[in-house]
Amino acid sequence: MTASRTWTAWSCTVRLTVDDPAVLGAACGELKALMDRVDKAASRFRPDSELSVVNTRAGALVPVSRLLVDLVDVSLVAAQMSGGAVDPTVGPAVIAAGYDADIEAVRRRFPQPAGDPRPVAGWQEVRLNRKLALLGVPKDCALDLGATAKAWTADRAANVISKRYGCAVLVEIGGDLRAAGAPAKPWVVTVAERAGDQGVLVTLAHGGLTTSTRTVRRWQTPTGYGHHVIDPRTGRPADGLYRTASVWAPTAVRANTFSTALIATGEAAVGRLKLAGHPARLIADDGQVTELSGWPTASRAA
Repeated sequence: MTASRTWTAWSCTVRLTVDDPAVLGAACGELKALMDRVDKAASRFRPDSELSVVNTRAGALVPVSRLLVDLVDVSLVAAQMSGGAVDPTVGPAVIAAGYDADIEAVRRRFPQPAGDPRPVAGWQEVRLNRKLALLGVPKDCALDLGATAKAWTADRAANVISKRYGCAVLVEIGGDLRAAGAPAKPWVVTVAERAGDQGVLVTLAHGGLTTSTRTVRRWQTPTGYGHHVIDPRTGRPADGLYRTASVWAPTAVRANTFSTALIATGEAAVGRLKLAGHPARLIADDGQVTELSGWPTASRAA
């Protein structure tokens, strides 16, 4: 038997599924508590978050919690792994594009023109002293951990819940999924561009499965839609070949690193994906689907 609960947080759908209904309530409490701690540490929409303090004090080293050290460390590893395609210093460029508040607030307001593209400082400029828990960014720079913090939370929650309660678990936070434990049968999940859209069914027994897209977190501008995925090479919202990328990897963070890189830099990220050998499903601007590195050919329309 399995049990599942769904709610909304971080402006996305959160779903927790376990194969032991008796632990569902406690497991949901674990996930909500973790998400609250991550939000207080790394939200750029909360003026009282640690990340906001660091960004406000750009140019100085700021004492931070071990949690934020871990979250920034993960973002820097993702940046290196992606060849800079997933760069946490895109904060000013994201704001210039129009994503300067919670996505629901951005969508509700009158369409505004995007600001001039902002140069990306580069992840190598981030100063992180892991031993002393000090974090600093250059002046006129701001961190945005959105590309990795959500996936890290899914990974962390799935592992902790599975070990603590001795069950198989599937955590979904927006487009980031992580399976942990040993389910009697693999989880069956729908991979789609947007919630409620037609997609394909795949099975997931372990590891992470993420979908990154520029078709969901977007908003109206006077010249069309803006979106949140920045190409660090230009400081502008990405306009490469792929509008959506779904990737499987051993962890949600690793899967998200590749799926985000594919949206941010398009063909430039395909070589790294093939070298890593992670299965992927890519949707181009014209709707053409490309499946790579062993994406299950038996997947069928949901």
